[in-house]
Amino acid sequence: MPKVEAICTSEKKGEPKRPGEAAVFRADHGIEGDAHAGQWHRQVSLLAAEDIETVRRTLPDVGPGAFAENVVLAGIDLAELGLGSRLRLGAEVLVSITQIGKVCHSLCAIGRLTGDCIMPRLGLFARVLEGGRARVGDAAEVVALVPRERFQAVVVTVSDRCARGLAEDTAGPAVARVLEDELDLHIYRYAVVPDEQDEIAGRLRHYADGHSIDLVVTVGGTGLAPRDVTPEATRAVVERPTPGLDEAMRAASLAKTPRAMLSRGASGIRAATLIVNLPGSKRGANENLEAILPALTHGLKKLRGDPADCGRPGTGPLAVKRLGPRADFGPADEGDSAGRAPGDAGA
Repeated sequence: MPKVEAICTSEKKGEPKRPGEAAVFRADHGIEGDAHAGQWHRQVSLLAAEDIETVRRTLPDVGPGAFAENVVLAGIDLAELGLGSRLRLGAEVLVSITQIGKVCHSLCAIGRLTGDCIMPRLGLFARVLEGGRARVGDAAEVVALVPRERFQAVVVTVSDRCARGLAEDTAGPAVARVLEDELDLHIYRYAVVPDEQDEIAGRLRHYADGHSIDLVVTVGGTGLAPRDVTPEATRAVVERPTPGLDEAMRAASLAKTPRAMLSRGASGIRAATLIVNLPGSKRGANENLEAILPALTHGLKKLRGDPADCGRPGTGPLAVKRLGPRADFGPADEGDSAGRAPGDAGA
C-alpha cells in the first residue's frame, strides 16, 4: 500500500533536512518549522522512495532528507503526476502539485559526491490545500490525477476593471473552455491582473520559469489605448518571437472587421513556454484563438522536444486521460506585483 515513508524538515535553506516521526502541515504555508514553508508555490517537496533507493546503491549511507526533500513517498509513481494532481497524506493533509523538478544553481552535498542530484530531475513540489498532521507510515493516495503528458495552460485576463471587480470577465473563461474542450489542455490557473506592464511581465515569467507551463494565453490589453501594454510586457519576456501566430490571428480577424489591423497582440517563446496575446473581447479572443488552434498542439509538442517532422500532417491533439468534468474557471485569483497568486501560493 502506498505510504509516507519519511517526513523531513530543516530550519535553514541549503542544508539537508532531518527526518522526524510526524509533522504539522498548514494550509497555504507548508510544514511548520521548515525553512521552505511560506507564501509561494514550492511549500512542500516530494521524492519517491524508489528513486532514493537507486542512489543508495552507490551511496548506501544516504538517508531521508539528504536531498532537501520534505516527504518521501513509497508505492506511488511520481513520474505520472502532472501539475494540478492532488495527493492525500494520512487522513488530513491534502497537497497539490505545483512544480516538476527545479533548476539548481549550485550542487548540493549529494551532487558534489555523485556528480548528480535527483531532486532537480525527479522531485515534485506542492502547495498545501488542507492542513493537519501526517505521520511516517500513514497511507498516501493520489486523489486527483492530471497525467504528466497532458499539456498545461494558464489564462491571464489583463483588465483594470476586472481586476478591481468593476466588470465581469467573460473572455478569459471562454478562452479557457475552448483550450480544454478543443485541445484537452489542463487549465492550471486562470488569473486576472490590471493593465500594469511590470505586473503582466512578472506573471508571464512566473508561469514560464516557475512551473514550466506549456501555454500562457493573455486576454486583453492589445489595442491602442494608453493602458494597453500587454504586447510590451510580452516582448520584454519572450526569448523567441512567433510572428506566424500573430499574422494568422490578424488575418482571420481582418476577414471580419477592418479594425483588426489595430490589434498589437504579440506572441513568443520563453524557455519551453509559448505565450500568446488575444484581444479582450470574448468574440475577438475566440476568433483569434480559433485561427491558431490547428497548429497549437503540434507547436506544444515541439516545445516538449518532439522530433517529428513539422511538414507532416498532424495527428490531432495528444491522447490523454481526462481529469473529471470541465473545471469552473471563476473567480480568478488576484495576484500581486511579483506575479504571485495568493490562491495558489504564487502558482
